[in-house]
Order: sequence, then structure tokens, then C-alpha cells
Amino acid sequence: MSAPQPVIIEAAINGMTSRDRNAHVPITPEEVATDALAAIEAGASIIHHHIDLTGVDEAAAAARYLEAWRPVLAARPDALIYPTIHVGPPRSYEHHIPLAASGLARIGIVDPGSVNLGGRGPDGVPAGGIVYDNSFDTIARAFDLCSQLGLGPSMAIYEPGFLRTVMAWWEAGRLPAGGLVKLYFSGGSGYMGAPFGLPPTEAALAAYLEILGRSGLPWAASLVGGDLGASPMAGLAVERGGHLHVGIEFYGGDRQPTNVELVTEAVKVCADGGRPVATPDEAAAILSLPRGRPNL
Repeated sequence: MSAPQPVIIEAAINGMTSRDRNAHVPITPEEVATDALAAIEAGASIIHHHIDLTGVDEAAAAARYLEAWRPVLAARPDALIYPTIHVGPPRSYEHHIPLAASGLARIGIVDPGSVNLGGRGPDGVPAGGIVYDNSFDTIARAFDLCSQLGLGPSMAIYEPGFLRTVMAWWEAGRLPAGGLVKLYFSGGSGYMGAPFGLPPTEAALAAYLEILGRSGLPWAASLVGGDLGASPMAGLAVERGGHLHVGIEFYGGDRQPTNVELVTEAVKVCADGGRPVATPDEAAAILSLPRGRPNL
């Protein structure tokens, strides 16, 4: 009997979360680096974060990311850390170019679809004017950049159509190597609390796994506006061979946890499910990342 595959735990450590929402959110490069290293020590395999700059060009955004990455990789050369999209304006994926040129990037980001985002108004119905749009041409550019630069695409699946787009690329034999499919279930409270996508249920997970079919693409479960570690979805994901996506970015429970606490809780879910936690090097092997460790 073969040993169970280790679970990749990705920690999305800040996102757009403010200090008013969670006093523990890391914001500056120094804070991001400290928090990232602590999360890795606690069991995180991959770190995802946003930067505290907007309205800058892609080169300036990449430089800000690298301020956080360099101390992380100096302490942990095995660390896997990657950005969000470049918020611009304009919004783009072009910051992958200078990040890859630094030699420190191994993972890129691709959000393969469009979705309405926002909260709920006082009357309880969805409110807000945010349309997060990624056209098929934009998605193609993001995937092409990952292929050209040797970055494994981390793919956020907000809606089932996002995953069908990924599968179209896979079926065409053009999906870049090293990808991780992150299935975003909507908890429907707090940050990004308007309903979107599928609820965190066994039936919803089965629907996503049906779309994935026999592709063998690695996937992780995430709960936007909820507490994945306390949700039955975490155990289901571990049981079904998936991975876990946690962190302050999407947390929507009734406390203010640290990223280390959320990672530690995910580690326990893995232990309860009889699967070990992946080190960063094991995660890189599971994903078949095209780039090896950086030469520091």
C-alpha cells in the first residue's frame, strides 16, 4: 500500500484585508516576510500575498514584491511565494516578467474568468459595483506568460465556468506545467460576502471534481468569507485527495486569527485525515513546477 500524498497548504496571508478587520494582517514587506516565514514553519507549503502599493507600474510592483521575497528566500531557499495580479492601472499579468527575471519566482497567478464581487447591503441583497473581469484574451496572455517564463499557474476558480476554461486549455494540451487549481467555495459572510460560485457542500465539491474528470490536475479547497479549518469542506478535501487554501485573506469567521493559527488548524485537519503535510520542496514536486530552487 503506497503512502498517502502529502497535503499542500497554501497560506494567502493578506489580500485586501484591513487592520480594522484583522489586527494581525501583514501589510509592509517586512511584515509579509516575517509572517510568511512563520507560516512556513507552521506547515504552509506555499505563500500568496498582495503588496501595499497601488497605481504603480509593473516594474515598481515587482520590486515591492521582491522586498518581501528576498528575506524569505534567504532564510528558506525552498520557499514558494507568489503574487496576486497587477492591480495597475491597468490591471494585468505583466509583472510576472520582472518577477521571473529576478530568478526568485516559481509560481504565477491566473484568474481564468470573470465574476461580480461585493458585500451585502443593509437589506441583505448583494451590493456593489465591482466586476472582476478577465476576458479570454487576458486569460490567454496570463497562461502564455506562465508557459514562456516557466511559472506554474495558480488558478483561482470563483465559478464553475472558470474551471471549464482551465479544462479547455488542458484538453487542447496548452495548459502550462506546474498548475494548482484552487476551488473557491463561497461562505457568504464578511469580506467578499455576496454570494458567488458554489456553496461549501459535498455536492458542490463533487460537481467540481466531475469537471476536473480524469485530468489529474492538483486541486485545493478554499472558503471565501468563512473558516475552512472549521468547515467539513477541509476534511472532505483531504479525504478526496485535495489540498487546502487558508489564510487571513479570505477568512470570514467570528475571530481575528493569525495566519500561523489558520495554518496550524489546517495541519491538524491533515493529521486527522491521515495525510502528512507537504514541505515546500514536496509541494514543488507534487505540482511539477518547471523552475527549481533559485540560485541565491
